[in-house]
Amino acid sequence: MTSDTSLAFAHPEERAAASASADPRDRISLRDHVVEVEIGAFQQERGTRQRVRFNVVVEVRPHPAPLLDDVDRILSYDRITEAIAAELAAERLNLLETLAEKVAERILAEPPAMRVFVRVEKLDRGPGALGVEIVRSRAEVPVRAVAADGAEAALHPLLVYLDNAAIAAPDLAARLDGWQAQGLPVILTVGLPDTPRPLTGHRPTQRRIDLLAIEQNAWVLAARDPRCVVVATRTEIDWAMRHGKMIVWAPSKLVLDAVDGPQSRDPVALALWLAEMLAAARMIVHGAVTLPAGSRVPVLAA
Repeated sequence: MTSDTSLAFAHPEERAAASASADPRDRISLRDHVVEVEIGAFQQERGTRQRVRFNVVVEVRPHPAPLLDDVDRILSYDRITEAIAAELAAERLNLLETLAEKVAERILAEPPAMRVFVRVEKLDRGPGALGVEIVRSRAEVPVRAVAADGAEAALHPLLVYLDNAAIAAPDLAARLDGWQAQGLPVILTVGLPDTPRPLTGHRPTQRRIDLLAIEQNAWVLAARDPRCVVVATRTEIDWAMRHGKMIVWAPSKLVLDAVDGPQSRDPVALALWLAEMLAAARMIVHGAVTLPAGSRVPVLAA
């Protein structure tokens, strides 16, 4: 408990190191960056400025090529302070939570940034520092579409889980037409095939086998309709959503690479994890399966 408590109050850099994934990442940190700003939901906080302290850690991909001592090849420290300044200048905010979210989202828009820790504290509201800390990863940043007028809007897809009966149904094409007609990006997910698969009795290897079996079933679905495109990475999903493709999810890469990914091998649970990560508008589930409870995404039975 003592170590948990000390870590909870540790600098975000220590928290980042404690929760690091197996793949190597570099870290950029900003410590004790203090600015004066008008912020707060209480009346006495309006019309007055107070000190707010930022501590930020950004995990970035190691640069694949030699840096050549060139600042243009890295994520500069200035991009962190600029993100803070831009959000503070954009509008007056009531909540530190909102400010932290906006700063994190702006930093994660930088291509090298993979995960960010943002701690924001008010220094003048009491005898100590009052604040919040959030952790956000690139996978949680909503995909945005650019409208004709240049404005950005977040994309919230329709996610559909298909059991094997639905994959083989003769009216599959008509169902796809109906989902496309709803005007949302459509992401299709599937479960395990009916065919036997190897059983290892070893949880880590069985998990990989099950994920690969789900991907085989994804290709079975893709063969049923030429509109279906099998995708595996977040980049592919983002591109396909922006271009109106009918997406079939192959889960192995996203699930295994996720820092805080799902441990369950249940296909419906994996589909729900994807739906929540993409902030889906809703999820439709086919088949005699248990609908997840307590989801941030509305889940409907087909």
